[in-house]
Amino acid sequence: AGHGINPADLFKTWGRCSHLFLEGGMIMYRKYLKRWFDFIFALIALIILSPLFLCIFIVIKSNSAGPAVFKQARIGRNGQVFQMYKFRTMALNAPTNCPTHLFEKPEAFITKPGKFMRGTSLDELPQLINILKGDMSIVGPRPSLVNQADLILLRNNNGSSAVRPGLTGLAQINGRDELPIDQKANDGIYAEHITFLKDLKIIINTIFIVLTHSGIKEGKQ
Repeated sequence: AGHGINPADLFKTWGRCSHLFLEGGMIMYRKYLKRWFDFIFALIALIILSPLFLCIFIVIKSNSAGPAVFKQARIGRNGQVFQMYKFRTMALNAPTNCPTHLFEKPEAFITKPGKFMRGTSLDELPQLINILKGDMSIVGPRPSLVNQADLILLRNNNGSSAVRPGLTGLAQINGRDELPIDQKANDGIYAEHITFLKDLKIIINTIFIVLTHSGIKEGKQ
């Protein structure tokens, strides 16, 4: 008598093959495709948004003294320090290397156009240049300040410091400034399972958060 195909064995083999395929796709996306996607997206966005960049530049320069774009040292992948770009939203005498949600009186430092830009996240647009350069990714842990030792330590321990910091990430869709440090470090969950679909979901949720102005906190409340 011949031996027929066992449906259970066939199902197990299919399951293993599917798992290997998905795992291989995740590795391919994380190591190669994600960076190409970031580069192409940032390049196209910079070209399309160049008129908006010019308008914002003019508004900032005409409203207050100082550069339209400022650089700030941030912690990148594997602890490397890089200069992150943002449109300037505060006066030149504002405290440096301090998150604005910890300011006693943020209104004393934030400019009028700066308040609008912060509420709409337009101040973050120059980070497209950081993405183009390879300092950042579209999706990833938000880059910490160099003096945020507690956040840096947590990210080193959970592995999220091994991926490029992002323009947006889990913290941006789960509370932004309102999140405590331990929850901001939850990007270790993201770092372990980076997929295109997860990145796409975070991007879509970010758009909703920005449009609804959710999770923004200025000053101690």
